[in-house]
Amino acid sequence: MSFIDTLSNRLRNHPKRIVFPEGNDLRIIQAARTFASQKLGVPILLGDRSEIKRKAQSLDIHLEHIRILNPEESDDLPILMKQFEGLHRFRGLKEREIRDFVMDRNYFATLLLATNRVNALVSGATDSASSALRPILKIIPKQRGIRYISSMLLHPVELSESGFNKTLALADCAVIPDPTAEQLADIAVTTAKISHHITNQIPRVAFLSYTSKTKSSKNPTVAKMKSATELARKKAYDFNLDIFIDGEMQVDTALVPKVAQQKKVESAVAGQANVLIFPDLHSANICSKMMGLISGSHSYGQIITGIQKPAAEISRGASAHDILGTAVIVAAQAVDRNLLFSGESDTDAKTA
Repeated sequence: MSFIDTLSNRLRNHPKRIVFPEGNDLRIIQAARTFASQKLGVPILLGDRSEIKRKAQSLDIHLEHIRILNPEESDDLPILMKQFEGLHRFRGLKEREIRDFVMDRNYFATLLLATNRVNALVSGATDSASSALRPILKIIPKQRGIRYISSMLLHPVELSESGFNKTLALADCAVIPDPTAEQLADIAVTTAKISHHITNQIPRVAFLSYTSKTKSSKNPTVAKMKSATELARKKAYDFNLDIFIDGEMQVDTALVPKVAQQKKVESAVAGQANVLIFPDLHSANICSKMMGLISGSHSYGQIITGIQKPAAEISRGASAHDILGTAVIVAAQAVDRNLLFSGESDTDAKTA
């Protein structure tokens, strides 16, 4: 059974409401139909009702248990406008300006999330990353103690030939182009927290580089990853998080026990990592796309990290399958981990 199927089985006991701003996209409609049919919750599609119905009929998709909401006709519009007006960064706007903002489907969806009218949000199917992310970054508060919002991909990898079977969390793959050591520390901690919530495995966080535990390199990128490792350890300690953090190390050292042993890198992370933190957006994006192309496996996200509500910004090239998997993940984020894994301890026991 796949990772998403396993997570869906758990989510079925705690169904959630999830909003899709681009409700007239065929892939969204397909993903929403599966989400509803599997009794994972109630999908809410934003857009023109007649257009969504016409597109659904073109693929013989039934819309039972799927809610269609046109922002222009919504009874919640005055309430959401009032909520928007109260946001500090938008104070002083005229009523017409406020209405224009709130009528934007991405802002409308984000306000539904902010006011607990939905439990999770998935956007980006047709809009640019900046258009999808901007309302989330401006409206949803950051987590306590976190300064930087970033993103992660969840990438289940099952390679029968090598016996490699693990769900990897990769970050940051979409938001911060060239993160500082301080930003990388926030990226690591917030990524590890979501990974733990969704997989119930103790996070083993590897800060990646082209070197492994070098003592001689003066390269500033290597120094950044070393510094980020120490900052992340301190932040995890301050937050009382039960995670392992190590770096800098090469990706094979992080993932392959035999390689870690050969390179004499000994830690609870080396050879066992399940959270990979990249030096910059170039390496993260290249690696994540190459993994999918070579292994044929799916990745799910981008899951937005560091904010107080579950949200994702998907690629415009995402398939209906990718969208459904991402929806399952953010919906599962809205379930308390102790309920999601009721009666189960962490599956990756802490062994330092």
